Amino acid sequence: MEEVRSEKGASVQATAPLTEDATVRHVIDSRAGTLVVQAFATGLLSAFAHSPKIAVRNFEGNVDLAAGATPLAGARMCLRIQADSLEVIEEMSGKDREEIHRRMREEVFDVDSFPEIVYQCSKVTASGAGDRYWVALQGELTLRGITRPVPVSAKVSLNGNSLRASGEFALRQSDFQIPPVTAAAGTIRVKDEVKCTFDIVARRQE
Repeated sequence: MEEVRSEKGASVQATAPLTEDATVRHVIDSRAGTLVVQAFATGLLSAFAHSPKIAVRNFEGNVDLAAGATPLAGARMCLRIQADSLEVIEEMSGKDREEIHRRMREEVFDVDSFPEIVYQCSKVTASGAGDRYWVALQGELTLRGITRPVPVSAKVSLNGNSLRASGEFALRQSDFQIPPVTAAAGTIRVKDEVKCTFDIVARRQE
């Protein structure tokens, strides 16, 4: 484990796993946080199509922090998402909403074969001090049975027995062999890249 300090704060990087008695586990509280995916329509008739925002309703996981002066050194995270819990949150007709949900379940995520989406991270770089940090996570996302590295940057605040992490990142659906979604004979299609935003709260496990 390495620790580097500067006049502006502390910068820490650690990749070695923590021993069990050196960690403080925080459990993710899905009721207090949000995970949202923004898709974008493109093509000849994209102006008439939806670019839906999709909320993840069912997710769980934990964040393990060091029980010392630099709590984000060696931090680890595991986030599990139920693939069938994604729900459109944009205003649209019931018919359109039902069709988007069907295509997400069957074509995009294939939830019968791959019910979970998992993000795991055991390599964290953090800069900051006290209760506020900028964090870079070098984690891996498993989606549709395919695992790819997905770096994520986040702003993290520590407040007593809880932590809050927020930020955004992009994903390319083709990296996970998700077939392109089209409509109206191909004149409307969903862009390969989607934007994911998150505001996650985790509470210390008693």
